[in-house]
Amino acid sequence: MMLISRCTCSRRSFAARLWGLFALCLAIACAPAPSAAYESLRATSTIYIDSFGAGNNAAAVRKRVVERLEKSGSIRVVDKADGADTVLHGKVVIWVTGTISNNPHSNSSRQEMYQGYLSVELADSTNRALWSYLATPGRFRTANIVDDLADQVAGRLERELKGDVPAASMPAASTRGVQVALQAGGATFPAPLYMKWFETFGQTTGGFQISYDAIGSEAGIARLRDGKLDFAASDIRETGGNQLDATYFPTVVGGVVPIYNLPDAGHALNLTSQLLADIYGGTIRNWNDPRIRLWNSGAHLPDADITVVHRSDGSGTTYAWTSYLALGSPEWKTKVGEGARVEWPVGTGAEGNEGLAETVAKTPNSIGYVEMTYAIQHRLNYAAVRNPAGRFIKADLASIADAAAKAHGAGGDFRVSLLDSPDKDAYPISTFTWILVPKTGSDEQKRAAIAGFLKWMLGTGQKQCSALGYVPLPHEVVAQELQAVDALK
Repeated sequence: MMLISRCTCSRRSFAARLWGLFALCLAIACAPAPSAAYESLRATSTIYIDSFGAGNNAAAVRKRVVERLEKSGSIRVVDKADGADTVLHGKVVIWVTGTISNNPHSNSSRQEMYQGYLSVELADSTNRALWSYLATPGRFRTANIVDDLADQVAGRLERELKGDVPAASMPAASTRGVQVALQAGGATFPAPLYMKWFETFGQTTGGFQISYDAIGSEAGIARLRDGKLDFAASDIRETGGNQLDATYFPTVVGGVVPIYNLPDAGHALNLTSQLLADIYGGTIRNWNDPRIRLWNSGAHLPDADITVVHRSDGSGTTYAWTSYLALGSPEWKTKVGEGARVEWPVGTGAEGNEGLAETVAKTPNSIGYVEMTYAIQHRLNYAAVRNPAGRFIKADLASIADAAAKAHGAGGDFRVSLLDSPDKDAYPISTFTWILVPKTGSDEQKRAAIAGFLKWMLGTGQKQCSALGYVPLPHEVVAQELQAVDALK
C-alpha cells in the first residue's frame, strides 16, 4: 500500500479525476458507534505488520519494527492480518544522495550518504485510519538509516498505544435523502492529502463526492469569488480590505522547504533567511560564495552558478516563502515584498509545487522551494533553516508541530501566521493551510454538506495526514473549529 502517492497538479490531470454529478444519499442522522479498536488505540492487543515494499531495505525495516514492538511488550505482533486488531501498512524508500570522505586525500575512505522515508498508517479491522506517521532521517542520527527510520516509527507507535486516542468524528448528514456533489479547488500545497481525503470520504458511509482542481491558491480564491466553487483551498492569509467574505478553516500544518540539486554536496546544507533572500534577490549567484560557505564548512560547494527556480503561478506556497524572506531581509521586504505573485529579480518559473520540484530535480546546481512532501516524493535534498533561536532545523513532523503547538484562533479568526516561531525546536517556514467557505451565497443543503465534510476532516481526516508529511492540527484549534463548523448550518 503506497501511502505517499504521486499527485499531478495540472488542470488537465485533475479534470480527469472529476467524479459524477451526483453523490451518495446522506441517509444517516448521526454517526454509528465506533468499534472498540477505533475508539481507542489502548484497546489494541494484536497487530499485523504489513510489507513495507519490495527489496532488502523494506524487509530490514519491517524486521526492525517487529523486533522493537515485540521487545516493548506493549502489543502482540501476529503473523496474519486476519483477526488482528490493527494492521500497520507502510512504504519505505531509501536512496543514495552522494558520498563523503573522512580523509580528503583518500578515495578509499569515502562513504555513501543516504536519504529516505518510512510512511506508515495504522488501520483497524474495518480499514479506518487510527494513526499515521512519516519518518525521515533523525536530526541527531547515530544508527544506520534503516534502524533510524524503523526505531522512529516503532517508538512513536509505542507511545501512541499507551495514550488514549479520541474516537474520530463521522460526517453528519445534511438533509436526509438529499443528493449533493461539491466542487472545490485551489492550493497545490495540500493537494496530495486532499485527494486522499476526498477519495476516502466519498467511500465512507454518509460521505459524498468532492471534486478538486489544484490550480493554485490565487486561482482558487478567484473562482470562489466568482461563484464557480463551493469552497476553496488556500495557503494565503488574506487580511486586507479586499479579502473574501469567507470563514477560514485550517486543515493541517505543513512546511515549505528550500530544495536543491547538488549531488556531491555530501552534507545537508544550512541556510538562513538572509542567505535565501540574497540568492533569490540575485545578490548571491555562486554556490561557492563565502556567505554560503560560512554556515557550510563541511559541505562540498561547487564553483558554479546557482539556478534559481520559483513558482510562475499565483501560489500560497510563494506567499509563505516570500513572507518568510521579508521577515528576515529588510531589503527583500522593500524591493520585492510578499505575496502570491511577486516580480522576481532572478530565476526561472515553474507551475505548481509538482512542476517546481520536477524542474529542480532535472537541473543541476538549482534551488527552489516546495512543500516538504514534494521534496520527499521527488527524492530531493532540502536544507536546514536557521530559526530565531539560532538553531538550524531540518523540517520534519516534529519541528513543524512545534511551530504550531501554541497557535489558536482569536475570536474565530484562524488566519494565524506560524512563520519564525520562537520555539527553539520549531521549523521557521511552517504554515497552516486553509479551506475557505463563503459566509453567504451557498444554499442550505450545500452548507450542511460542507459542514459534514469539515467535521469528518477534523476527526478521521487528521489521522491520515502524517503519513503524507503533514502535521495534524493542535487540539485547541480543532475544538475552536468545531464551534465554527456548527455555525455553517
